[in-house]
Amino acid sequence: MWRWRRNPLRRPTDLFEAWVAFAALICVLLVAPAVGTVAGLEVDGTLQRAAREQRQERYLVPAVVVRPAAAPPTGTEADPSAQRQAPQRTQIVASWTAPDGSNHQGTVPAAEEPPRAGDRFRIWTDTRGRLVGRPLDASSASAHAAVVGLAAALGAAALAETVRRLVVRRLMHRRYIRLDRAWAAAGPDWGRAGAGS
Repeated sequence: MWRWRRNPLRRPTDLFEAWVAFAALICVLLVAPAVGTVAGLEVDGTLQRAAREQRQERYLVPAVVVRPAAAPPTGTEADPSAQRQAPQRTQIVASWTAPDGSNHQGTVPAAEEPPRAGDRFRIWTDTRGRLVGRPLDASSASAHAAVVGLAAALGAAALAETVRRLVVRRLMHRRYIRLDRAWAAAGPDWGRAGAGS
């Protein structure tokens, strides 16, 4: 605030720096939340549409365990770090009937451990019976949109602060150049005998 007060020692760059800081504060307090809100709402709308489409295109159908699937290649068993990082569920061969009435058989992760032939479970498929992931639910879509909105707001605030710091750095650089010029003009004679100082 002192930069706005009248003072004979105040430089024009001091006033400019104060206005830059005020603009950055407005950006952080008003613009960044607005950017975050708009981004969050846009992403939420897009994800909610995608979730509705997925719910219309994906079906939970009953499946039956036929037999255990063939063992994975020995290369993956030999790497113990891979097993620690991503524990694998037992793979089984299952059969199911698609919503269009066609019969399918394929390898899927077991719903229960240990799987037994004849066990029933449910899987997500599309209309033609191809395996698909679980559809996105509305609450997950909203949570993802909130994270995007928060990230956009933080990004806008960080951008405003970065611009402010760059401007202040440039102003400081110009001040030091002016100080060096003033020092060069007045300073060389200081402290020398007979220089009139």
